[in-house]
Amino acid sequence: MRIIGLDPGLRHLGWGVIRVEGSKITHVANGTCDTIAGTGEGDLALRLLSLHDQLTAVIAQYAPQAAAVEQVFVNRDGAGTLKLGQARAIALLVPAQAGLSVAEYAPNKVKKTVVGVGHAEKQQVDHMVRLQLPGCAPSSPDAADALAIAICHAHHRRAPGLRERTTA
Repeated sequence: MRIIGLDPGLRHLGWGVIRVEGSKITHVANGTCDTIAGTGEGDLALRLLSLHDQLTAVIAQYAPQAAAVEQVFVNRDGAGTLKLGQARAIALLVPAQAGLSVAEYAPNKVKKTVVGVGHAEKQQVDHMVRLQLPGCAPSSPDAADALAIAICHAHHRRAPGLRERTTA
C-alpha cells in the first residue's frame, strides 16, 4: 500500500509518499508544492489553484492508495489561520477527488508517533524520519513533516480508535 502524507501550507505544501508492506515502511518520494505570492487581490485564488494543480500531478504520478493530512492548529493570527485552512482544504480535496480515503491527524499525535514526544522540534522530526526511512533525504522541512504524517498513518490506519478522523 502507498500512503501520501500532506503538510498543508499556502506557500509550501509538503508531500511524502511511503510504501507499507506488513510492518515494513519504505520511502517512495517526497517534495514540496510551492507557490509564489503576488501583489494582486486575486493572489489567494491563484495560489490555491497552483497547489491544486501541483498536488493533482503528484497523486497521478505516485498513485497512492490512501492519504493523511495534518490538522490545522489555531494560532493568534486569525487571518493566517483562515488562509492555512484554505490550503488545507486543497490537501483534503485533491486526494478525495482521486478516490482516496483521507485521514487527519493532530500535529502532536504525528510527533508523538514518529519521535515519541508530542512537542518535538522540526529537527527532531526530520531526524526520526531519516532513521525510519533509511536513504531518505527530505527535500524540505515541509516534506519531512509530510513523511512523518504518512508514517503516523501507517502506524494508526488499522487501529480505528487511534485515528483522529477519516473522510471518504
